[in-house]
Amino acid sequence: MENILIKNIGKLVQAGENPVLKRGKAMGTLECMEDAYVYTEGDRIADYGLMRELPPALAEIEKRSADPHYEKSVRVLDASGRMVFPSFCDSHTHLVYAGSREREFTDKIRGLSYQEIARRGGGILNSARLLHRTSEDDLYKSALQRIDEIVCSGTGAVEIKSGYGLSTEDELKMLRVIRRLKENAPVAVKATFLGAHAVPDRYKDNRRGYVDEIINTMIPLVAAEDLADYIDVFCEDGFFTVEDTDRILNAGLKYGLRAKVHANQMGLSGGVQVGVKYNAISVDHLENVGDKELETLCGSDTIATLLPGATFFLNMEYAPARRMIDRGIPVAIASNYNPGSCPSGSMQFEMALACIKMKLTPEETINACTINGAWAMGLQEDYGSVTKGKKASLFITKPIPSYDFIPYAFTTPFIDIIVLNGKVI
Repeated sequence: MENILIKNIGKLVQAGENPVLKRGKAMGTLECMEDAYVYTEGDRIADYGLMRELPPALAEIEKRSADPHYEKSVRVLDASGRMVFPSFCDSHTHLVYAGSREREFTDKIRGLSYQEIARRGGGILNSARLLHRTSEDDLYKSALQRIDEIVCSGTGAVEIKSGYGLSTEDELKMLRVIRRLKENAPVAVKATFLGAHAVPDRYKDNRRGYVDEIINTMIPLVAAEDLADYIDVFCEDGFFTVEDTDRILNAGLKYGLRAKVHANQMGLSGGVQVGVKYNAISVDHLENVGDKELETLCGSDTIATLLPGATFFLNMEYAPARRMIDRGIPVAIASNYNPGSCPSGSMQFEMALACIKMKLTPEETINACTINGAWAMGLQEDYGSVTKGKKASLFITKPIPSYDFIPYAFTTPFIDIIVLNGKVI
């Protein structure tokens, strides 16, 4: 693994030695340095600063790097006045899946709701049937292609959920695929067990029976193989109740699985309150929240993870991000990459939606997609900012006039060079 010196950085974004979780007015503050450098050793950031303060040893390397006869121990990348960012941290995806669901896309165009499609056997149950017929190797290969896709769009850390298995065998199959991605993919991966994503057909009239299977069979086996970092529940009308969610999160806690919750996507489900009760690292979606939900989040350390791509795809009302930030609630933005409600892992598009539809500023959005996304995965010690000792996962932009340009020109490619874990990709 080579050491890398990135020189002549026009703007080094999200640089600092104390990158705390951003909330309130702090979300509008973005620490940047102009005319800067970054130096990496192995897979870690060793130093950064102003070019005029380049340490003598690095200045000598920079000076001699143009000499073809000089034996280079450090790879020198000239940013030539462009920007350098920490990699995006996408804290909510479902990118291990089989097949696609474009027929349901046309059903939505014809006016069917998400719930109506689910009642007809579509949605999550459709993905579960496809996954059951797909081998672990094929799931891994297709997921690795999606990993490559998100890497090219700037993502360096990602959370991946199960939830398209809905049986002990297939949930374990999904989680084993995620473990293989952890071991082999160039990005950091966090795994979340989401057995409570939908009620499978075999428990159609016995949801409690399926919850019992999750608690008594699935969770112990997931824990025995150390397959998950987190546990999640789709707490929503027609899926799982607050009581179900409480039971499942409590069972997961006993096995060391910290909570996440799919909460309040379709209505005031109570998912926020039960998530905060269990000190969930995040509650996600939140298109429907009222004063009680905001008050609950204000008094907690739980992060509000918003998924504007799914809101866009389902043509719903957007989560009240502005109210959340104004109340001091930490907000993260994630892609929700999945086959049914957001078949895209582009964080650039998510940023555009956050700015255009949720009225976040570019600074708030960048914080939500980097440092706060890292916190929402428990990866803040290694990702989310340009900080000494953190993973050397960065990207150099093409020549762009400002960081506002990224969400503004939301289909324009803006990344030139990607460095992940100290390697140029």
